[in-house]
Amino acid sequence: MIDVENPCVIMSQDKSREFLHSGNDKDKFKFFFKATLLQQVNELLETIKDQLNNADSIVEELEKSIKPVMRELDELRQKIKNMEHIEEISHDIDNLKKKLAWSWVYDVDKQIGEQTVKLQKLKERIPACQERIDRNTVLLDELKKELIEKEENVRSLAKKTREVHMMRKNMDDSITEVVKQKVELEAEHDRHTDMLGKMNKRLRQLQAQLRDFQLQHMQHTQVEASQIEEDIQNIQSEIDYAHSNITRLKEDEKEFSEELSGILKSISEITKEITENDKKIQDLKYETDDLLQRQSNKVTAFGGQRVLNLLESIERNNRRFKSPPIGPIGAHLQLASDFWSFAVDCAFGNLLDAFIVSCHKDLQTLRECAKQVNYNHLRIIVYDFTRPRLNIPDDSLPATKHPTVLSVIQSENHTVLNVLVDQGSAERQVLVQDYEVGKSVAFDHRIRNIKDVYTSDGYRMFSRGSVQTILPPNKRPRAGRWCSSPGERIAELKNEVADFQRINSEKRGQKRKLDHDRCNLEQKITSLKRKREPEERRLANKRLQLDDAKKASAENNSHTAVDTSELEEELKHVKNDIQQKELLLQKANVRLTAILREVDDRKAAYKTFMDSVNDEAGPFNNASSELDLAKEKLEAAQQEKTHYEGVMRNKVLPDIKMAEEEYAELQQLRQDYFKKASIICPESDLEVLSHVAGSTPEQLSAKINRLKLRFDQESRRYSESIDDLRELHDQKEHKIFRKQQLYAGFRLKLNSCQKALDMRWNKFQRNAGLLKRQLTWLFNEHLGKKGISGFINLDYKSKVLSIEVTMPQDASRDTVRDTRGLSGRLRWHPYMSREICSGGPDEVAMHTCMPREIDNGGGPDELAYLHVQRNGPDEVA
Repeated sequence: MIDVENPCVIMSQDKSREFLHSGNDKDKFKFFFKATLLQQVNELLETIKDQLNNADSIVEELEKSIKPVMRELDELRQKIKNMEHIEEISHDIDNLKKKLAWSWVYDVDKQIGEQTVKLQKLKERIPACQERIDRNTVLLDELKKELIEKEENVRSLAKKTREVHMMRKNMDDSITEVVKQKVELEAEHDRHTDMLGKMNKRLRQLQAQLRDFQLQHMQHTQVEASQIEEDIQNIQSEIDYAHSNITRLKEDEKEFSEELSGILKSISEITKEITENDKKIQDLKYETDDLLQRQSNKVTAFGGQRVLNLLESIERNNRRFKSPPIGPIGAHLQLASDFWSFAVDCAFGNLLDAFIVSCHKDLQTLRECAKQVNYNHLRIIVYDFTRPRLNIPDDSLPATKHPTVLSVIQSENHTVLNVLVDQGSAERQVLVQDYEVGKSVAFDHRIRNIKDVYTSDGYRMFSRGSVQTILPPNKRPRAGRWCSSPGERIAELKNEVADFQRINSEKRGQKRKLDHDRCNLEQKITSLKRKREPEERRLANKRLQLDDAKKASAENNSHTAVDTSELEEELKHVKNDIQQKELLLQKANVRLTAILREVDDRKAAYKTFMDSVNDEAGPFNNASSELDLAKEKLEAAQQEKTHYEGVMRNKVLPDIKMAEEEYAELQQLRQDYFKKASIICPESDLEVLSHVAGSTPEQLSAKINRLKLRFDQESRRYSESIDDLRELHDQKEHKIFRKQQLYAGFRLKLNSCQKALDMRWNKFQRNAGLLKRQLTWLFNEHLGKKGISGFINLDYKSKVLSIEVTMPQDASRDTVRDTRGLSGRLRWHPYMSREICSGGPDEVAMHTCMPREIDNGGGPDELAYLHVQRNGPDEVA
């Protein structure tokens, strides 16, 4: 087939002229490019390149079209993975349920073991208590016999003592009566003596008056007045002497009375101290009994036996409660350090004995249970059990380095801690070590968020406005409610009881000695009173005599004139009186001498009697002391026996009975749990599950609840089943895989075509270079034949073809560039192009011009007609 479009195949004269007369190098290049078929090959390769680019874009769009489906597949895989995680959670829940079922069995086994040990320990207490009871029984019998003997001895001594006291009283009365008579006789004797002296003086005065009455009346009056004055002075001196004796006796009596008052005060103080020590002993014994009870059950620290009865009642009525009550609160707490035990106890007080319920109905039920066991005034707090633990921000806590009550207490139950925060302000109560630090924290620094400050020994300090308050601890603190070693505390309390008993024994000995001293002082005071009373009577007589003398002086001064007959009459009368007074004085002297002798005899007899009494008082006092000591020993032995009998009756035997009942209940409970657990799964299946025996039912229940909650949350996120998701995933994955394979085949063919195109471009460029050299050779060869020199330039990049020719006959040797200036013989001849295309020295040009030789598998013709058509998102035709 002849290509008529090729100018080198068919070139008319006009085409040759047009080509030669064209001076444009680009047109020459176009003619050359078309004549050599390079243009056709280039256009074909460009068309193939565009088609390949279009096909690549289509394949790339197809590959992008499956990316959303791939994302859906990834999301589906993630869903399946999450659903598999839900299956794992469900599987874990099933395993935990199996664990829980058998954990109840293992927990009961643990309780049975603990109950067995507890029962064994309780049974071991019976011989010890019985031995104490028997020992005290024997001791009581011995002490009773000893007490009877001592009481008989004391009774006989008391009888003798009463007789002695009667004799002593009679002798005292007799001596008092004799002394009284002596004093009266001495007073009467003194009075007669004084009157006799006065009468003698009066007699002498009357005689002198008779001699010198007329001459010395005035002088006589003065002498008599001076004599009366002298008598008054003598009486006054005697009064002063008697007053000084009475004063001295009163001072001695006062001194003895003060000493007696001091002894009585000491006796009262010792009696009070003994009473206080007895009270302390009772308190210590009460605390010891409390600790002994707590040693077997720590819950009794927060309510005693009543709380145990209440817990049993709650257990019996367990089905009536919506949620089991929590309490007592103190039993659910642990302390970080025993150092703050007393301070925390003072801070919370009776709140530690309270119970917590979840609703008002449970409160009424708990009140009924408390009423059944006579637990009055039970404090019950209603609180939401589902509420999580309170999160207290830092700005609500006290800004101090000292610990708060909340920081030193621990509990596994969040509800207990929440109640202590809400009801007891545990986060705002600060603990300090001593009194001074507490005052500084409570009053000096004004720290925010502090409600109360408690010292380690129980002092409470708080400030409300401008008022500062310090409250001392309770007089009877409940120490040891969190005692970590009750045995040591019990030993300490017993030592304290022994110390107080020893002190009381010493105090009673001191009291007996003081009683003896008191009796001696009372005797001395009585003796001083007996000495003082006669002196007082004597003083009264002297004062009467002084009054008489003063009256006589007054009468003497008022007497102005007396005749001698009167004086003589008076003198005679005075002499008669003197004689009578002398007779009376002699009788008084005889009686006084007899009385004085009787007084001395009776005092001697009294002294002898008192010496014998004092000798007999020693054995009596010793017997009384021994009797008191025997009574104390008997009482102590009786109390100890009663105590251990009470412990045996109220504590040991009931505890053993209760422990045996609990053991039987645990055995029955173990059988029930074992039967239920065996229904859920055999025990042999637990071998594949780890950590079964070490987990408590509460922990497993909490874990199951958490996993159920998580399972419900995860299940609500997905409505489909995992089997449907897996089936949908397989379908999509298979569909995407088919598309990927199809698109990969497209991409492989496109890559093969691209390689073939690149290879033909390289070959096209190499052949174009060969044609350029061939053209140059042929052009030079043709000009050489004509004797003409010239140069042809072909530039593919600039797409120009230029010719330069030098004519030989041209003298100017100018080079001709325009082909129109050449002669016909030198113009372009078509055969040159035909020669280049039809043979020539190199056949490569022929290969370049043949399009069918480009591709071994069909050539560019097939590539040119490759059409990729999209018939939808899923198929390619």
